[in-house]
Amino acid sequence: MLAWGELSYAEIAAIALRADWRSDPPPRSRRGFRVSTVSMMATAALAAATLAAVSLTSGRDQPVRFGENGSPPAPGNALLVAAANVRKGPTGTYWHTTRIAGKIYAVGENAADHYKVEARMQYDDWTDQRGKACIAVQDLPARPWTARDRQKWRKAGAPTKVQVATADGPGTLFLETPKRERTCRRAGDRRFFGMTPQQLAALPAQPEQLQNALLDLKGNWEAYAPKVTRQPMRALQGEKRVRALSDVAGTLLAEAPVPPAVRSAAFRMLATLPGVKVESRTTDPLGRTGVVISLPLETTIPLGLSTAPKQLGTYRRQWIIDPDNGTLLAMRDLVATPPRGSRDLPPGDDGKPRRLTTDSQPDRFHQPGELSEYETYEVAEWTDEAPS
Repeated sequence: MLAWGELSYAEIAAIALRADWRSDPPPRSRRGFRVSTVSMMATAALAAATLAAVSLTSGRDQPVRFGENGSPPAPGNALLVAAANVRKGPTGTYWHTTRIAGKIYAVGENAADHYKVEARMQYDDWTDQRGKACIAVQDLPARPWTARDRQKWRKAGAPTKVQVATADGPGTLFLETPKRERTCRRAGDRRFFGMTPQQLAALPAQPEQLQNALLDLKGNWEAYAPKVTRQPMRALQGEKRVRALSDVAGTLLAEAPVPPAVRSAAFRMLATLPGVKVESRTTDPLGRTGVVISLPLETTIPLGLSTAPKQLGTYRRQWIIDPDNGTLLAMRDLVATPPRGSRDLPPGDDGKPRRLTTDSQPDRFHQPGELSEYETYEVAEWTDEAPS
């Protein structure tokens, strides 16, 4: 993982509460996500039109099975099947999540010789219905991304630390990390997009009313802006509004302590958002099978200037859901426009221009369609078992 040094608990808690996939490197991250589309087999309109049929044919206590009766599953029903099944879920004393955030980096000097390495962080979180929380953060060792990458890493001498180009300059990944006993640190007054657990529990359980309530949330909803501006989500239009609504919906489905009925409404709301596509089956980074949900947006961070130009690329966001369990398994960002790294301006003033451009920044060797970063939800459930 990237060497960050020691973090205060306030910093750890802030990362764990809302890791922001838009920054680079990851938290010690998630930071706003980003993905190529497969076969567009159904539209959100089709999904919404079949809602009544799914609701009427599902038993009160029996789970709705995706693609049952021997027929091929209709992808457009996946969100509605998930909505029907998550509504049947139990509640408990704590909402418990185990979340793994990963980002793919390239090691090497050129496209021919580089190999990819996966950097990872794990977050374990227990939050009760009063907003009291216990959070544990664990730095997982980086590792080669694919079997081919592992072969090239071994050919390079199997180094235990490697240098990578990031948007903030050169970084170091460690493929071995010391084993440390994880500490679950207590926190209080837990909030999600400014909402307490009590406010989350009071959110509407109907998709139209839920969307209307979320549009009143105030926040900094821009993927990138030179100045932080807080505004109601309702002020956004088009894809910006879809991005903000889907970000909040993802938190309601996986991270926040909300009742099953609100999670069900979040799935159904997503099915009504313009441009949402339900696609084919795939596996998430943990090897679990799910259905791909593509969002109609690119998270774009344009050329900016801190100590040097940064070009973080553009990305397309996908979710992977398990309709039979009504769970969000993972979010992932696939590269649309390849990113580059960043380096500092040359020191000194010898009368020559000290200008850096995007083209002069180190190539990060990402191709369109490749996975750039992800977040998996290994555990996301209500439980009565207290954190140890």
